[in-house]
Amino acid sequence: MSLLTRDEYAAIAATLDLPTGAFIDGGYRPAISGKTFSTVNPATGETLAEIAACGAEDVDFAVTKAREAFDDGRWSRLHPSARKEVLIRFAKLMTRNARELAVMESLDSGKTIYDCETVDVPETIHCLKWHAEAIDKIYDQVAPASDNHIAMILREPIGVVGLVLPWNFPLLMLAWKIGPALAAGCSVIVKPAEETSLTALRVAELAHEAGLPRGVLNVLPGGGPEVGEPLGRHMGVDMVSFTGSTVTGKRFLGYSGESNAKEIVLEMGGKNPAIVMDDAENLDRVAAHIVQGAFWNMGENCSATSRLIVHRDVKEALLSRIEAHAREWVVGDPLDPETRVGALVSEGHFAKVCGYLDQAENIMFGGTADKGFVAPTVVMLPGNDHPLAREEIFGPVLSVIEVSSFDEAISVANDTDYGLCAALFTANAKRAVRGARMLRAGTVTVNSFGEGDISTPFGGYKQSGFGGRDNGLHAHDQYTQLKTIWLDLADDADEAVS
Repeated sequence: MSLLTRDEYAAIAATLDLPTGAFIDGGYRPAISGKTFSTVNPATGETLAEIAACGAEDVDFAVTKAREAFDDGRWSRLHPSARKEVLIRFAKLMTRNARELAVMESLDSGKTIYDCETVDVPETIHCLKWHAEAIDKIYDQVAPASDNHIAMILREPIGVVGLVLPWNFPLLMLAWKIGPALAAGCSVIVKPAEETSLTALRVAELAHEAGLPRGVLNVLPGGGPEVGEPLGRHMGVDMVSFTGSTVTGKRFLGYSGESNAKEIVLEMGGKNPAIVMDDAENLDRVAAHIVQGAFWNMGENCSATSRLIVHRDVKEALLSRIEAHAREWVVGDPLDPETRVGALVSEGHFAKVCGYLDQAENIMFGGTADKGFVAPTVVMLPGNDHPLAREEIFGPVLSVIEVSSFDEAISVANDTDYGLCAALFTANAKRAVRGARMLRAGTVTVNSFGEGDISTPFGGYKQSGFGGRDNGLHAHDQYTQLKTIWLDLADDADEAVS
């Protein structure tokens, strides 16, 4: 998709019809309480819209409608190929509305229009199409049994699921969850982040227009205590998939234990290391990957490269190249296609990131912040015990730790409560494979920054993940239950002989 000018994007923004109601049972409606909250453009501080602030009573209503839809089979028992056709139409509708969604996403989140146009919206559509195409290609199984028995192992949709989204990738994380959940035949209730509700509401409307039956996809905007916790505790919800902070994710385990022991899948925080050894080839290319990993999406990325663990023999040469590449990451108006670093999502989050900058004792470059915008920053740390090495900053801040050996690098990389992603840069193939196996992370990239793609499972070790994986065919597992059907084929004569 070719990019427009800043003025052209601003013109589109001025004409957007922003959704304001919750989307339940096939249509927009106000919160039962009548309450609303403001959604704000983080780049300007201006209020974009007043959105329905849902509460526990709205959760009850949505669960009732989702359960009705699931139990009567309007989607859950629809033929797989028919579900696929609806989701393909859905993806096509999103393609026709892609630019509107990109501008809406940028306005609501502070993300750059460059990223929304070239990454977030195209990947969202690709994700939905990929899972749609998988629907009629995932087979059940027949287990080995005796001549007198057949054992069938079936995958059935788990039921009504709650999908709790983060604010850093509103559209893409929505697709990561509704793609496999709808493909499996579930009814879903989406709780978008309070900061970024607009695109989830619009997507639900497009899904209904594509033919998704009423009650199958519901979106409840609102706060965590008002919507997220009631979803987690609801006796009518069979499963919750959550992406967000580790602190909040752990609460859903408690909600499950205190209610109906619903299935819980958590994709949480990260403090992701990138190891650069002394034999790494093409330091300029390495630096480009490090900068991409650290500063993409303003560092508001659970898989962001937040710790650079670099061999002392190449540290200075690498840092000079990182600084040169970082200069290309222009900070500014998110609707300007030349901008690579937009606004942090909220005033509160901006203050949090600035608080970490205040703790930095040796800023190599960057470190400037102004009214929601933080420049790409590189900080030299004395070791891995500093707060900037231990805690998830979620901003464009790269912490650098010097090491003197491969074993020390692996030890420092694994010395964290998290285990989402890691990267290793080395020209030694044996070291690369050995290091990738030693690193305690769900995704390890070699000589690059990345997360894999839609075909590879994404999730973490330790406090980065629990209960399942997003992406790939493995994502479908979390939205299904396994059932064994044991058929006894023996007749009475056979039983008498046995």
